[in-house]
Amino acid sequence: MTTSSDQKPACLQGLRILDMSRILAGPTATQLLADLGADVIKVERPGLGDDTRSWGPPFVANADGSESDLSAYFLSANRNKRSIAIDLATDDGVALVKRLAAISDVVIENYKPGDLARRGVGYDDVRKIKPDIVWCAISGFGQSGPYSDRTGYDFLIQAMGGIMSITGESDAAGGKPVKVGLGIADVMCGMYATVGILAALRHRDHTGEGQYIDLALYDTQVAWLINAATNYLASDKVPGRIGNRHPNIAPYQTFATAKGEIAIAVGNDQQFARFAAVIGSPALAQDERFHRNRDRVMNIDALDAQVTEALRNDTAENWERRLIAAGIPAGRVATIGQVLSDPHTIARDMVIRMPTDDGQLLGLLGNPLKMSATPVRFHRAPPHLDQHREDVLREIVAIEDAQRSDGTR
Repeated sequence: MTTSSDQKPACLQGLRILDMSRILAGPTATQLLADLGADVIKVERPGLGDDTRSWGPPFVANADGSESDLSAYFLSANRNKRSIAIDLATDDGVALVKRLAAISDVVIENYKPGDLARRGVGYDDVRKIKPDIVWCAISGFGQSGPYSDRTGYDFLIQAMGGIMSITGESDAAGGKPVKVGLGIADVMCGMYATVGILAALRHRDHTGEGQYIDLALYDTQVAWLINAATNYLASDKVPGRIGNRHPNIAPYQTFATAKGEIAIAVGNDQQFARFAAVIGSPALAQDERFHRNRDRVMNIDALDAQVTEALRNDTAENWERRLIAAGIPAGRVATIGQVLSDPHTIARDMVIRMPTDDGQLLGLLGNPLKMSATPVRFHRAPPHLDQHREDVLREIVAIEDAQRSDGTR
């Protein structure tokens, strides 16, 4: 698939990435880099492929109606890549990976620490044939530390990394720790991987020196505990679950209305005064319990009760309209279907359609980066397993022949 943006240069054009990662964290990073123009070669296990190819239903059907190897989960993180199946348990497979690494700028992998080195295709092995390689190793708990030999999945990291302890309704409301509704620890790790890779490439371009990036799901989860962690570090008080409330701002939560739920985010005292007037309770802004944000946070239960009572007089749709007119950040709680059909979502190109080589039209999420000079590109649908083997092998031979002819190897 081509778009108008394909007529402009891609900012990472000419960059080749050997993607030996699977599931979500690494593939999230490499899809983003591929959208920005990098050539991503995805190495998969023969016969099985990336684990997420089997994570379903739902699956995309083949043209004949049979089930394909494209699960909806796999589609979410593998656009703009080429697939080749390689068996790393064989000498030929190891040799082929080394040949690919030798013509790549970046290797990204999420094998268990030490696993690739035992197979003879670890960072030190590749660095001998490609000294300036940028290597990003993603693991559950990192290459060092007492947990480094453990396997890490997003759900486990959410539990061990603290996010579940502050997600869900409070103990008083009968709540229990709850995971975020998608693989957010993986996705955030993929974002950190992208930043780290680009930073390492910047360093390489200045110095000619490659480097090794040790990135752990656990570390990135701890890093994005943000104010929940610093609240603890500043007070020694362990944050707990507070449902949709905010620990430092009020009112900043969802409320039930006569019909539907609405999210209201009052960010300062001036907004609160306008909010109180809109809901028909202007005296709230003068009440010493609620006059300042710090007072509202301290008296959140009393404030919650009064706001909830006022909002029950009308629907979420009507309250949203009135609050927005008054400059109060507010919005109805939307389902995934409502989000993906929302006019603003469509206007921002956050839903795209890409045809596969066999004519299947895939619905995918767009890229949120809107870049004026080097826009993202959507030019290759998520691949079938081993779809690009012949293409990749021909390219290796061509590059190696060119290198021999000009004396670079």
